[in-house]
Amino acid sequence: MSEALGDDLSAETIVAALTTRWLGRPTHFRRVTISTSDELKHLAALGANEGTLVIADEQLCGRGRMERRWLAPARSSLLFSLLFRPTFLSPDRAQFVTMACALAILDAVREVTGLQPGLKWPNDLQLHGRKLAGILTELEVSTEGKLDWIVLGVGLNVNVDFRELPELADTAVSLSSVAKHPVSRLALLVSLLFHLERRYEMLRTGHSPTCEWAEHLLSLGQEVTVKSPEGTFSGVAEAVDELGALLLRLPDGRCMCILAGDVTLR
Repeated sequence: MSEALGDDLSAETIVAALTTRWLGRPTHFRRVTISTSDELKHLAALGANEGTLVIADEQLCGRGRMERRWLAPARSSLLFSLLFRPTFLSPDRAQFVTMACALAILDAVREVTGLQPGLKWPNDLQLHGRKLAGILTELEVSTEGKLDWIVLGVGLNVNVDFRELPELADTAVSLSSVAKHPVSRLALLVSLLFHLERRYEMLRTGHSPTCEWAEHLLSLGQEVTVKSPEGTFSGVAEAVDELGALLLRLPDGRCMCILAGDVTLR
């Protein structure tokens, strides 16, 4: 599908199309890589600039949250990682960068395709009840307790034909399958980076993305089951707090604050 669009990505075509000032500059493009995030974490440790982008047509060991594998046929998806050095944020607010990224993906998908996904707490995007994209956030905190860097790894199903991945056909979806036509990966990437740079600059001014992010959460007000490191709990997903933690109202009336986990609707 990408070939039909003339959507053959390269560092040169990406940089030529960018409308950002610093995000995606520089761009490192790989036909195949083990993991864009692992490669970018290595670059971060060597002092790479904020805004550095590592993007690949194919990842051999792509991963999502909770060490799950991220599967995508070559040239079917957007698979990339971005480096941020948000020294203006405390480590407990690192999730703000993830929220900004999720909102930027929504911006880009709406702008390029007209489709309107929603967010699944904490870091996924869903369309028609199935997973469209995921964000994996990894960070380094200095010995002084300050954020040194954040690497955001993004997997977005653009032109995936899930008939080739029958094990995911019931749980995942791609933009092309809903739009009924191939979608340009380059156009999506350019739009996404533009909106993410804009939203990141808003973070610099002290703006919190939590309220807007929460407006797009599909599970709020719903009965859910949450699998967290502390155990499995069921209740009503009542709200999120300022830092993005889920506030779960248990059947006995208690409110539980969950920092990390997987949510399914009951």
